[in-house]
Amino acid sequence: MRSVITEHDIPDGGVLRVAVGTIFTPSARDRAVERGVRIEEVEADRVQQIAPSGQTVAIGADHGGFPMKQLLKPLLEEYGLTVRDVGTYQEEPVDYPDIAIQVAELVASGAVGRGIIVDGAGTGSAMAANKVPGIRAALCYDKPSARNSREHNDANVLTLGGRSLTGTQAEDVVRTWLTTPFAGGRHAARLQKISEIEKRYSR
Repeated sequence: MRSVITEHDIPDGGVLRVAVGTIFTPSARDRAVERGVRIEEVEADRVQQIAPSGQTVAIGADHGGFPMKQLLKPLLEEYGLTVRDVGTYQEEPVDYPDIAIQVAELVASGAVGRGIIVDGAGTGSAMAANKVPGIRAALCYDKPSARNSREHNDANVLTLGGRSLTGTQAEDVVRTWLTTPFAGGRHAARLQKISEIEKRYSR
């Protein structure tokens, strides 16, 4: 974690968690006030650095994932991320493909860095999101699967089962997914093969 924060380190909104004693340049302080960013100082071992991938995360859920979506939004803000909530905003039934495509298209367009989708099991949303070119959606159910999806597959969308995981389990998955970088190396060549398959069938 950097010991000096400049204006370029200030997110678009939410909470910026830094280690006690972190130095802010005057322009960084001004930018935080301008964007309504709350700065929270914590002990160094509680500060977690997210992998670079954009400062905005799209999140969406159907009725089966709505309660978990609401639970996860404050967690995302802990990381200084701006949360773009595409719905649903209540527990009335909605179709998960409608939510999944909204999140996937935001990620694919570059409007947001990553996306998270929650439905009852997480499977259907992964299937729907992966139909959008450029999306690598991964259904993750524990910390190892979340870590693998980022290290090996550079997943840019995470899907979760709102009725399959407890709140604590989901938070663990999301924390791991956010903080694990893509390993590159031999995995990059494999991702290229995935891209080539996508191109072949999109003609």
